[in-house]
Amino acid sequence: MSRKSILTVSIIAVVSLSACVAQPANHYAGADRQRAPVAVQSPSDIEAKPFAHPGLLHSERDFERMRVNVAEGKQPWLQGWQRLIANRHASLDWTPRPQDAIYRGKKPEHAENYSLLFNDAAAAYALALRWKVSGDDAYAGKAIDILNAWSANLKMIDGSSDKFLASGIYGYKLANAAEILRTSPQWKAADFRRFQSMMLTVFYTMNHDFLTRHNGTKVDHYWANWDLANMASMLAIGVLTDRRDIYAEAVEYFKHGAGNGSIEHLVWKLYPNGLGQVQESGRDQGHTMLDFALAGAFCQMAWNQGDDLFGYDDNRLLKGAEYAAQYNLGHDMPYTLYSDSLATQPSISPGSRGDMRPIWELLYNHYVVLKKLKAPGVTAYAQRVRPEGGGGDYGSNSGGFDQLGYGTLTYTLK
Repeated sequence: MSRKSILTVSIIAVVSLSACVAQPANHYAGADRQRAPVAVQSPSDIEAKPFAHPGLLHSERDFERMRVNVAEGKQPWLQGWQRLIANRHASLDWTPRPQDAIYRGKKPEHAENYSLLFNDAAAAYALALRWKVSGDDAYAGKAIDILNAWSANLKMIDGSSDKFLASGIYGYKLANAAEILRTSPQWKAADFRRFQSMMLTVFYTMNHDFLTRHNGTKVDHYWANWDLANMASMLAIGVLTDRRDIYAEAVEYFKHGAGNGSIEHLVWKLYPNGLGQVQESGRDQGHTMLDFALAGAFCQMAWNQGDDLFGYDDNRLLKGAEYAAQYNLGHDMPYTLYSDSLATQPSISPGSRGDMRPIWELLYNHYVVLKKLKAPGVTAYAQRVRPEGGGGDYGSNSGGFDQLGYGTLTYTLK
């Protein structure tokens, strides 16, 4: 499909949604939500606002900070760098294993093979980081080989409904590796365009479909992390492919989407003490932290394009992150019964309490270091996990690869 055709289809889809009425902010659960409208920018607006590149999780200014501090042996950047180069995914010995089709979720006729993709995505990102900090082009070459191998082969993602987790989580990870590598002269223009095309046709189409149809179920049927994964992929692909319409679609969903990943449904209950209960708090803490791994990445990517979603709705994301951090550090939290079409959660869940994920440096450095806000739980968790590792350092299953990691190296400001 041509760029013009894709744009036309996307605009028709989002215009059809604009006839729906968005629900106001929900401070209760279980409401029958209508699908939220998605803003459509005019072509002149799209052309008038070119994206900054590299401009997803990391800007060129970020990379310069990493290079200087690692070269000078300053901490904690050096510890973060050492975590990166010790990870096997950052090695020149890495061999990609591309597939024509990825399957996540059991189907009788197909075995799951999605671990091949999440390992290669982690490797492409780690190698791209190693190149940008060290300046050694061999690491860029290896990372480009991985992305070229997948764009030459991957045609579809399938499986159970879990396929939409794959389209989201691995979509945003691959897009971030590619956004870093787009500045390398080693990546041929034709190969980069082929990669962009794969991201649009394989990943974005699934991201858009999930956020508009939710796999044919009620809009609140899926946990927040399903929305957040596809939102993160959608926004990242918008930047990678210079599609302002796709980027705007993701931002609008964060603000006003009807599903559980939009900010007013993710952090759905606000308390007088300034904390916010999270949609998955009654499920378990591992998935609650995944929410902030994805939401934090979403806001960071938007931040590098000049949009402050961290601060949206009076720092609502921070209120939820602080609630999750404090509970997982052992503090008691207020809790309100949560119920939607998927589940009823009568109490906060102790499942996976104290989970370790490399997600806190991003939140700490933005809210506490940059904006000078108080966040004792986020601060304590960042100190607890520091220095953050990456894919494979927190387990070999998918949960250990749901976030890109290496935040001590990449997000530490001072």
